[in-house]
Amino acid sequence: MSNELIEFVKAGDAATVKRMLKDGADVGTRDAENATLLMLAAHAGDLSMVKLLIEEGADVNACDERGWAPLAKAVYNPESKRGFADVVQTLIDAGANIEAAIGYGVRPLMLAAGYGETAVVEALLQAGADVLARNEGGYTALMMVKQKHYVDVINLLHEAEQLAGAGEGSCATKNAPGSNVVTFMKRPGT
Repeated sequence: MSNELIEFVKAGDAATVKRMLKDGADVGTRDAENATLLMLAAHAGDLSMVKLLIEEGADVNACDERGWAPLAKAVYNPESKRGFADVVQTLIDAGANIEAAIGYGVRPLMLAAGYGETAVVEALLQAGADVLARNEGGYTALMMVKQKHYVDVINLLHEAEQLAGAGEGSCATKNAPGSNVVTFMKRPGT
């Protein structure tokens, strides 16, 4: 029954998944790669499935052996080359840990910034993600995004660092070693 449940989650068949869960299927079911049903739905950006699984008691902070939780899976999907801000917000509202680190100490904000996911970055910042947090290499989300030139994300993070008491004139946003960076700032009131 668990393999069938996994397939119905992947297919986005919410009615069948709901029926199976009501009939006793385990909402904590994991696939062969140790991903939970909620991780699969979040990674696919399937908002209705994510909501259903949360309503049925799925653990929003369950991790696989690499430390990836549903939130990290929703931040960016490399196959579809996008993140899912609506899913991220739903997971945050359900209590997902916005500071849960994956490999190398990368947090969801860093991951979203590194892929230029402006809407996801906004959702994480509004939820209180630590803009000054550093990964194991000492990089903040802003340092990471400056290397990729995602102007909208750079602006958001720069403003968030300033609100956090860092920014221009502080050591919090020094450029990564060996990088040439142009800082883009919005003028006050724009």
